[in-house]
Amino acid sequence: MPLVRLLRRLVPLLFLLALGWFLWRKVSSSLSDLNPLNPTPRVTVSHNTVLEKIEGLGKMELVRYQFKDIVEYKKSTYRFLPDAKVALIVAGEAVGCLDLRQVKATDVVFEGDSLVRVALPKPELCTWRVDHGRSKVYSVENGFWQDAELVDESYKYAEANVRRAALQSGILAQTQRNAEQILRPMLETMTGRRVVLTQQLEAPAAGPRQ
Repeated sequence: MPLVRLLRRLVPLLFLLALGWFLWRKVSSSLSDLNPLNPTPRVTVSHNTVLEKIEGLGKMELVRYQFKDIVEYKKSTYRFLPDAKVALIVAGEAVGCLDLRQVKATDVVFEGDSLVRVALPKPELCTWRVDHGRSKVYSVENGFWQDAELVDESYKYAEANVRRAALQSGILAQTQRNAEQILRPMLETMTGRRVVLTQQLEAPAAGPRQ
């Protein structure tokens, strides 16, 4: 019967076609990675991170000041040429803190059953920096192929100005006030006593030897 013989010949062929399609679906993703015309690049990243130093931190950050400034930095480069100018829009921040590592056992004095005196170290300016992500160069004039150097000098000046501005704005006094507001309730809860916060006394400077 010719129809039966035809079906017997077509069934193996259809089976091979189905098997080939199944295998192609399985390996097509792997073959696409080997295709030199593949538009998706493969990225391989290797890390070799080395721990260089472990440092104990005892500084308690108590206040953060943020600044926004427009800086115009001028520099005379050549006598007969106009001054180089860089204009920056600078965002900076400064952080006031207490270094609690300086608190010694002798700085904590218990008086009776209801009072404790704690001598805290002086507040200090922990960090000050320019936030380059929120800063930008507005213009550079007469750089004479030294634009990058001038911009770098301008940012260094701006960073030093962040420190000056923070100190002039009273960040150390604000740090001290915040320390009292935060530490006094915390210590009173821990000790069950009234807490009086004072400042550590500076050691007297050594006089000249006789």
